[in-house]
Parts: sequence; C-alpha cells; structure tokens
Amino acid sequence: MIEKKELLSEGKAKSLYSTSNNGELLMVYRDDTSAFDGKKTEALKGKGEINNRFNAFIMEYLSDNGINTHFLKETSNNESLVKSLDMLPVECVVRNIATGSLCRRLGVEQGLKFENPLFEFFLKNDELGDPLINDNHIIAFDWGTQEEIDKMKELTFKINELLCSLFDNAGLILVDYKVEYGRHSEGLILGDEFTPDGCRIWDKETGESLDKDRFRKDLGDVVESYQIVAHKLGISI
Repeated sequence: MIEKKELLSEGKAKSLYSTSNNGELLMVYRDDTSAFDGKKTEALKGKGEINNRFNAFIMEYLSDNGINTHFLKETSNNESLVKSLDMLPVECVVRNIATGSLCRRLGVEQGLKFENPLFEFFLKNDELGDPLINDNHIIAFDWGTQEEIDKMKELTFKINELLCSLFDNAGLILVDYKVEYGRHSEGLILGDEFTPDGCRIWDKETGESLDKDRFRKDLGDVVESYQIVAHKLGISI
C-alpha cells in the first residue's frame, strides 16, 4: 500500500507528493485549468481524471517504443506513481504547424506546415513568461550540459515521430507540444506529463481545435474535447 505523504510542489494543474516508497512520488491531477501564465483560471470538472488517464496511455505507449519515462502506474482516477527526478528547468517545444505564440513572435502565417519539425527551448519561469532560450543560455547558466541538450533534442524528435503517427492514425493532427526531462540514476528521462493541456491537437477532417486552446479562446467544451481525443486514440475514460 502506497502512502501519500508530504506535499512537495503544487503547479497550475498538478500536485506532487512524497510517498512511502523511496524514490517514488505521487502526481495528482487536479481539475484546475489555467492559461496565459496563470492569469486565467477555472476548475473544469473531470479534467484531472481525463488527463491522468491520457498521460498514462501516452507514457506507456512511448515506453513500449523505447522512450524511458518517469511514469510507473496509475494509483487512482486522478493519481499516478512516478519516479522522482531532478528536473531540468527548461521546456522542449516541437512545432509541426505554425500557430499561437510563434505566429505572433515571427509574423508567420497561421497554419503553415513545416517540412521538418521546429524545435525550441523555453525557460520554465512563469514570472518571466517562460522566455525563449537557446543552447548557449542552457550552458552559460548551468541549466544543463551539452550532452543533455543533445539528448533532449534526440528524444523529443523521436517522440514527435511516434506521436505524430499515433495521432494521424486516429484522425488527429499533433500541431505542437512541450515536454520536460529530468535526471535519474537511469539517465536523462522524460518527466512531467503529456496531455491536451500541453499540446495542440486538431481534428484532421474539420481542423477543429481539441485542446486547451478551447479554454484560452473561450470556445467552450474543453473537457468534452479532451474526451473526443481520448476516444479517437482508444483511451478508456
């Protein structure tokens, strides 16, 4: 029996607790939803449970295809057991289609499809608005080593290949997403989560947004859209 112990950290939509198992943490998915670095917030009933199940499915799929992750198992409807990692303070973002902040930042056409996926690093810092950074920043400020930079890029592009194929076969387009990594005795491994909170997903036929952009843009049916994606991927909720 795993015992939930001390609250270690609380993010915008998840809480992390220590457990009675050495080196293992409990990740609790809440119904809280936020956008624009926490400036817009709302609790959406059922979202925590969907994200927990969604993340478990994706992490297990990636693990089955050679990506080492921190995910161990689901322990309840909205909780999962994960390996404790020393997280790097950077986000890895891959864009397959231009949208969102990239279009605003560079003035590029919305919906532009990249021949090769675009990779970007961002510093995890809400107060600074998660600024765009590059390899040199990571080295200069000791946020990671060159070896870790290379590994993050290698893993993230492999994840992109795996998930683009998975989503395409389900009638979905994986537009962009972010992932995070942490240090472990097993090496640098995938941490945090992969849910519709942290990626953009469009319906392949209609182009309809089925992710957190529905919350950002006040389109409604956020949880229902997450359920549609889960159903298309064959995830039982």
